[in-house]
Amino acid sequence: MSISINAHQLGLLINKTIGHIGDETIKPLHGIRLDVDGRYLYAVASDRYTLAAARYQLSHDDTAQEPWACTIPGTSLKALREWTAGHKGGIDITIQVADNVATFSSKQATFSVTVDPSLEFPDWRGLFRTITEHAVEERLFPAFDSDKLARFGSAEGFLRVRVTADEKAALLVAEDFIGAMMPARYSGLSPISIETFEKARELWGWSLSAGGKGIDMATAMPEADQPATGAVRTVPAAGEESLREVLRATWDLHDVDYHADGDLWFAYIRVAVANWIAFRYLDALHQVDPRAARRVVEDTAEQLDSGEIGEWAWDTAEQAGHDPQQWENEHRNAVAAHREKQAPEWAERLATGLNAAKCAGVGFRVDDNPHVIYDEQAEQWTAVKPETAKA
Repeated sequence: MSISINAHQLGLLINKTIGHIGDETIKPLHGIRLDVDGRYLYAVASDRYTLAAARYQLSHDDTAQEPWACTIPGTSLKALREWTAGHKGGIDITIQVADNVATFSSKQATFSVTVDPSLEFPDWRGLFRTITEHAVEERLFPAFDSDKLARFGSAEGFLRVRVTADEKAALLVAEDFIGAMMPARYSGLSPISIETFEKARELWGWSLSAGGKGIDMATAMPEADQPATGAVRTVPAAGEESLREVLRATWDLHDVDYHADGDLWFAYIRVAVANWIAFRYLDALHQVDPRAARRVVEDTAEQLDSGEIGEWAWDTAEQAGHDPQQWENEHRNAVAAHREKQAPEWAERLATGLNAAKCAGVGFRVDDNPHVIYDEQAEQWTAVKPETAKA
């Protein structure tokens, strides 16, 4: 019984569930349950009031085995967490369970934990299945312990919440994460004072009566001031901006005449390709490591705000063993050679004017000259670089 997972993903499974483990007085729940079926490795934890399950999709080689499960005791979780964090994220870790021992192995180290096979963990799949099948009652107004609710912040990203009744568990779902939380009925020794929505509205009625009607948070809140560069600082905004730029470039590309303005045509191509690559890389990073994706977006925004990305790129190229000075020389030589072949700018404007007059139906005659010629195949005037007398 063994499976492989990279160190980063194992760390995420632990981080998403460790806050939900029960204390020492509930021995079956005092730890994280590792559960393997034919498709996923799950990490599951509960303290009776909250329940959390995070999952990782197994590679094809790990799916052809019998399901198995074991509970990593809470007394070993801190050490396992630190051991896992000591690895680079992409390093593979093999988890094997045999003879009441769970062994975590990588190329650089091994970590072993004694597990108790007699500990029976609740049927967490059945619990979640029942919660997902609850019908929604009317006039919902359940109470939740804010401390327990905060534990779900480790789920990463966005949570969707489904509440079906005042006295039944709420369901929380995120990317490769599912959780449940029981509502609270008592505050200390006494019932929670605000039991209905009508009561809450009555208690706050006087304070809120001075507010306007129809005010909506989606439109009434002020926007954050954008820096001069307009650099985005969140992963969703960065992804949206990249997709928007891809579409803008491809839309504008169709409005450019390749023969008349090839440089602009290729510029739109480069913008579209660069932004599509940026989106795909960011999306992949966010799937693998959401925290790293957020950090990269924030760091990149700061670098853009500094206005020194040329210096950043030069230093990074040198650190990677490249020769940016050679790149600059090659680029400047290529630009100079291209300009040598180009017609003068005023000749380009002349050809553009002639084409505009032709499209407008204006009759004209052009005597033979070395600056513009009519391209019969393209049916348009083109500027040319005149030959020198020596040539």
